[in-house]
Amino acid sequence: MTSTPAAATGDSQPAVNLTINGIAVAARPAMTLVEAAWHGGVPRVTGVSCLESVCGSCRVLLRRGKEVTVDLACQTFVEEGIEAVFLPPQATPKHHYEISEFTDSWNNLARFHEIFPEASHCRHCHGCVRSCPKGIDVESAINLAAAGHFRDAGEMFLECVMCDLCDSACPEQIAPAHVGLFCRRVSAHFRLRPPNLIQRLEEQRKERLLGQASPDSHE
Repeated sequence: MTSTPAAATGDSQPAVNLTINGIAVAARPAMTLVEAAWHGGVPRVTGVSCLESVCGSCRVLLRRGKEVTVDLACQTFVEEGIEAVFLPPQATPKHHYEISEFTDSWNNLARFHEIFPEASHCRHCHGCVRSCPKGIDVESAINLAAAGHFRDAGEMFLECVMCDLCDSACPEQIAPAHVGLFCRRVSAHFRLRPPNLIQRLEEQRKERLLGQASPDSHE
């Protein structure tokens, strides 16, 4: 398949030529890989995408010469000569639990290690950290979770979009993204809400009280 001529991009700047899923694409310089894929006619999975209010976790394998990395296509801009391959969804993790069955916080750590026994086997290879497109210190968060610091670990995973790239990079199959999700769920279940949410709610409460105390509010 031939790439689109530069003039067809509708931009005075020269087109950026790259390959996406083996298809040659000529994209505008300001495009992300997702936009370039749509522009170049790369087949798109329907029903799942950020345009439909569902994060598609657009995981891509990138080759720049001899360098191979991973990232999210929605936050990666096109580059001349780059090769990008969209990765298939990660297999469904083997970890199953019902958060409603957690009734006693004293047993949280024991239950966690029953569900995620691999979490204590971290090799500290840093693969999860290097693969995370959101810059999360995944390895430290996993260590916190394994020690029972679920709220602290959950806060570190707040920017996680469940792309599962850290899961793919883990030789112990810890499924770090799902550990992070567990930490957030169990913290919310026991009302250990994120401090930024608590702070914002407190600000709104104070604003409401000030509004009620203002003389203008009784006019």
